[in-house]
Amino acid sequence: MSRALRIVVAAAALFGGVVSLSAAENVQLARGTAITDPDLLRRLDQSDALTIASLLRPERNADIPLTTDLLFSSLPQLKAIPPAIDAEFDRYISRYKATYPGETIGVGEGFDVQLFDRANLRSRDTRFVLAGIVNRMDRAYVSEESCGEIRLIYRLARYESRPEGGKTATRLPMTLNLVMKARDAGQTDGNKPVSCAEIARRWLDNGDWQELIGSRSSPHDAMLDRIETNIQVSVAPKSALHDFSSDYLLKVFKYDAARKTFEEATLENQIDRDRILADDALRREFRDWLLAPENLRKFDRGTVLIPERFLATSAVVPTPAGLDASALQPEFGMMQGEGRGEGGDVPVFGDDDVVGALNQAAARGIDLQNVRSVAGFQRRLNDVTCAGCHQTRGIGGFHFPGMDWLADKSSNSANVPASPHFFGDQLRRRDILTAFAAGKRPDFSRGFASRPQTRGGRELAGSEYQDGWGAHCSLQNAGSGTTDKSFTSWSCAKGLTCQAAAASRRIGMCFIKTR
Repeated sequence: MSRALRIVVAAAALFGGVVSLSAAENVQLARGTAITDPDLLRRLDQSDALTIASLLRPERNADIPLTTDLLFSSLPQLKAIPPAIDAEFDRYISRYKATYPGETIGVGEGFDVQLFDRANLRSRDTRFVLAGIVNRMDRAYVSEESCGEIRLIYRLARYESRPEGGKTATRLPMTLNLVMKARDAGQTDGNKPVSCAEIARRWLDNGDWQELIGSRSSPHDAMLDRIETNIQVSVAPKSALHDFSSDYLLKVFKYDAARKTFEEATLENQIDRDRILADDALRREFRDWLLAPENLRKFDRGTVLIPERFLATSAVVPTPAGLDASALQPEFGMMQGEGRGEGGDVPVFGDDDVVGALNQAAARGIDLQNVRSVAGFQRRLNDVTCAGCHQTRGIGGFHFPGMDWLADKSSNSANVPASPHFFGDQLRRRDILTAFAAGKRPDFSRGFASRPQTRGGRELAGSEYQDGWGAHCSLQNAGSGTTDKSFTSWSCAKGLTCQAAAASRRIGMCFIKTR
């Protein structure tokens, strides 16, 4: 096991996996699947054990983490990241000016639309601090040899000197995820290969420290997979031209072991909508590929991996997006009835195409669990993308901002480490770890991003994470008269009622009953 992951699993065991300051239930929900305890994260960060620089250059000897001006200039692995982000910003600004020529856009409060200051990525006053560590062995279906992933999540922070001495720190709206393989295929513990079962047990078990440390024989580069960045690129207050919105830029940089650099790559399942709609041949190819029975089954289970030829290398995600179909959502225009021009674009998927594919799958004995209607297909087409998942019940555009251990006063900082979406999914993830640890084949399927799967219903019942305040629900259960098999299980907890929150005829929100 690599030095970094030895520290991660040992810390998880020593401190019981996760400690949340917001509610005791969070402790149990994320037990063994994530580290969010702010005190532990502070110690790991300040010890230089899990800084980005120490992970990418383990031979580096330094007592302090690198500020961003040095991080991107002194680590050759990261050299492609700043120019790629700059290019995305330039494209974003050009598009915005073309769309809203009457509004100003720039850094600072004097502009109608306020941009993220890219100078923060080249500053001696900013650095990335460790915000959380998340076990994603539930993604082992992507690469069984790697047993899934471990994600080290960093938040950009600015440090400023106080007049009375010392420094104050403020977190900035950017996260950087260093995604590492849960294991290297050639990894050993002594002379014995390390199994997925052993790695899962190390996360779930609070047992012997030496057992968690493992072998030091793994090559370091072999554990690196990619870097994911998420930046709140702009904030636009409500105006005569548009509602309030925040746009987030998502990018991925895949590690090239031969060149020893992180290179710009496509985002997993981020459909390049505009390119597909503009190309008749590509549109037909995508339709035929996704509706093929075996691919449709994986699409239903949430384990589909869309080929790169259909994907984008970036995504700008507007929030809030709402429930109804609109250009704010990543799939808009691909479904029948969602034409965006005066005559309407030719859709990728007609209603008959989807219904025919569902019937064909049923005839072959494929049991679809989530996508059981055209509306269910449309919803999955959104939430299977990076952008669509990002728009679902996040905290300020991030599902995992981490608790702010930098703040002097907790009242001025994030008091919960993650969104309801994150915590609601931990039972599914722990089920997968438990199956791995027992030597069984895990069930990697997941429900819609808006709602945890019913297999965690007993543990989540009555909580905000499944059917409490603000949950999505099925309007048909509220007596609307509509029937849609994709959403029949979406009910509200006792004492709450499902009410329409938008023009959607199928999906509503749970509210406290009023007399």
